[in-house]
Amino acid sequence: MDIVLLGSGNVATHFGKALSHAGHRIVQVYSRDLAHAAVLADALNTSAIDDLATVDPAADVYLIAVKDDAIGQVAAQLPASLKGAVVHTAGSVEMNILALQARTYGVIYPVQTFSVAKPVYFSEVPLALEASDEITYTRLAELAASLSIRVFPCDSRQRLALHMAAVFACNFTNHLYAIGAAILREHALDFDLIRPLILETAEKVMEHQPEDVQTGPAVRHDTGTIQKHLAALNGRPDLAALYQLISDHINHPQVISSK
Repeated sequence: MDIVLLGSGNVATHFGKALSHAGHRIVQVYSRDLAHAAVLADALNTSAIDDLATVDPAADVYLIAVKDDAIGQVAAQLPASLKGAVVHTAGSVEMNILALQARTYGVIYPVQTFSVAKPVYFSEVPLALEASDEITYTRLAELAASLSIRVFPCDSRQRLALHMAAVFACNFTNHLYAIGAAILREHALDFDLIRPLILETAEKVMEHQPEDVQTGPAVRHDTGTIQKHLAALNGRPDLAALYQLISDHINHPQVISSK
């Protein structure tokens, strides 16, 4: 398929490379900053643009991969004469944000975290699909299947829940790693000391439900240890409050159970 990439950041970069590797043709890369577009366009051997009025009208797919708040703005500036489907890649943005600007539209949401410097094996990335009609869904499913072995339908409500779960499991967890690293630095200890612990925890949830392998003082109701930790955090009331909140949440697992 012929594809226009609307965006030049992490998600656009990984999508562009995966699509090109799968045999699709990236016909243009758009960014408000032409220099940014040119970096990705050069990597994909295509042209860069910074004016949406100059988007190629004959492409099969217009893939919007920009920050969530900018999706509607980008879509609104696209020419009305586009041949192909307008598709965004966000987890928390409803598909119908594209309805006023496109005749056919949809979503391809990759359930993955992306960094430009770290390769991603796209064939293993789950891709959640939604489309304005059955024909468009079939085309997007064909496109997605050329990238990944894990393609599944997911409406806007489900996708929001999926994105929220990903924020808890990925973004929040990474922030907790950063807090742990800061505590270690304050006591002249290296973050490498807990990397094996992090890896073991991650590997366990690959085979078990997370609630079934929860460990630590909160699940053991070890109040003495919890109080020692809170006392050690006496100078950081924000971290003490966070520690207490998470400990209380672990102690009441019914609040995360499905109803």
